[in-house]
Amino acid sequence: MFRRTFWFTAGAAAGVWATAKVNRKLKQLTPESLASQAANKAIETGHRLKDFALDVRAGMVQREAELEEALGLDAPVEPGPDRARELPEPRRRGALGPTPHPTTYSTPTISYNRNEDH
Repeated sequence: MFRRTFWFTAGAAAGVWATAKVNRKLKQLTPESLASQAANKAIETGHRLKDFALDVRAGMVQREAELEEALGLDAPVEPGPDRARELPEPRRRGALGPTPHPTTYSTPTISYNRNEDH
């Protein structure tokens, strides 16, 4: 008698557990639940992308500071007569070739309209 009662109780408990698990899974597969899960994943992905962009920006600032230090660009600029000797001489226009006359030179016009037929 106790054996039958034990197995009956075990079977009823297993049935209740299985029914609850199936109902839970069915609720997860409703369109509203799926839409909510997709929205949560999109928000989570957005946060991860924002964190990644902030990490990249911080790395850029750090690397830029390292390069400025290595090249000596982070030193303060002091105006004065000594500073003029450090600047390179300006280029001469003749070294670059003759400049075209403004009236004879025209820039080609290019249409960047993507809707235009080609």
